[in-house]
Amino acid sequence: MSLDVPTLAGREILLLEDDLILRKRLVAHLRKAGAEVTEAGYLAEARRLASNVRFDFALLDLHLPDGDAISLLRDGVLSENTGIVVITAFGGVTEAVEAMRHGAGDYLTKPFETDELLLAFARCRQVRTTARREEHALARRGAHDELFFGYGLAAVQAQLKTILGAEHRMVRKLPPVLIEGETGTGKSALARWLHRQGPRAASPFINVNCAALPEQLAESELFGHERGAFTDAKQARIGLMEAADGGTLFLDEIGSLSLATQAKLLTAVEDGRIRRLGGTKEFVVDTRLVAANNLPLRALVESGAFREDLFHRLDLLRITLPPLRERGGDIHALACHLLRDIAARHRLKNAQISPEGARCLAAQRWPGNVRELSHEIERAVIFGNAAPLDFAHLESGPATPAAEWRNPAWRLPESGFSLKQVNTLLIEEALRATGGNISAAARRLGVTRDFLRYQLATEPSEDGSRNGVG
Repeated sequence: MSLDVPTLAGREILLLEDDLILRKRLVAHLRKAGAEVTEAGYLAEARRLASNVRFDFALLDLHLPDGDAISLLRDGVLSENTGIVVITAFGGVTEAVEAMRHGAGDYLTKPFETDELLLAFARCRQVRTTARREEHALARRGAHDELFFGYGLAAVQAQLKTILGAEHRMVRKLPPVLIEGETGTGKSALARWLHRQGPRAASPFINVNCAALPEQLAESELFGHERGAFTDAKQARIGLMEAADGGTLFLDEIGSLSLATQAKLLTAVEDGRIRRLGGTKEFVVDTRLVAANNLPLRALVESGAFREDLFHRLDLLRITLPPLRERGGDIHALACHLLRDIAARHRLKNAQISPEGARCLAAQRWPGNVRELSHEIERAVIFGNAAPLDFAHLESGPATPAAEWRNPAWRLPESGFSLKQVNTLLIEEALRATGGNISAAARRLGVTRDFLRYQLATEPSEDGSRNGVG
């Protein structure tokens, strides 16, 4: 895998080397690359400097007149955010490996070309960011993303095609994308799909649920912190925005962030710079931001809960995901798509949805959207058998609100009307629509099967007799 060589502009580097000629040559090379270099020829001097300055990188000769530089690593003198490259004499690989075991990111063997320095720093940076990504990924292990394009997402798919076309032209400094939609509509899956289809597919994708971040830790989690920045900050740590440098940071439920954190996020988006909590330096990052929220951010702006300037910055490319109840024609195909994955995880072959099951799914309201549908399919798989899934456990689901099917022009007549007759007509209509299937009719009417059986048993038929139902 190729490495992105980091820019050294504005980076502070500690150079510990007792060979004066080599030290001057290295200082000149690093300063030419834009770095701010602090040099030392003795271990004690390096200790003093490291206790006062938090360096971005450190280049350490292992053997000094007054001791071994590896003691700086053992004693934790350097910040955990400092990328460390050690210099060893020919044949000193064992010592270099020991240094890397204590936190060094790479090593150089004398003699070496000065051009190797940038690659060594790049490897250091990769070690730190990879560790941070893996830490975050471990905390999110088990998360499951699904995305299905059907007729209901045709407009969204057209938007994505336009956005991806622009991204492949730009490659770097990509504008943020805002995804809005109810909980469970697939915002996380869409963000991940957008990343994988874009020019940064080989770079990291980091998913953060802002609603799960404690307010007092959100800034530290996103932007990192230096040691001692707050009571429990016993070690320095880079933030997720820095760990996602070159890739994508997805902030789900961004409306949950405090106004103070929003202000710092705005600076990061506009200027491409971040500053760790407790730190004084700014760092350049090229992190593409995708944000999502289950409520329209404009409404949060109007209520004062979200910064208007950040909203306008995020609102450049907005995608709105419709709720599942507005994608009726997609539900069966979407369910089959989800079932294939769920059945594979449960090691089931040839899992299918019965025609009755398809009608049942189409009749539901799905307030939890795609996530709820996925859970119901998995429940049916776990508690079902080898037969096609009919989703009988959904038969007593909530009824469609009357306001959605009643003629708005209809009014109660002053002369009154027969509620019992209307009840009978609705039951008959439900039975006709379901081919006489009582379970399906009960589901359509929003009542239990036993209730419908009782109604059928007590309702008189056309010839005046009772309808006995076995």
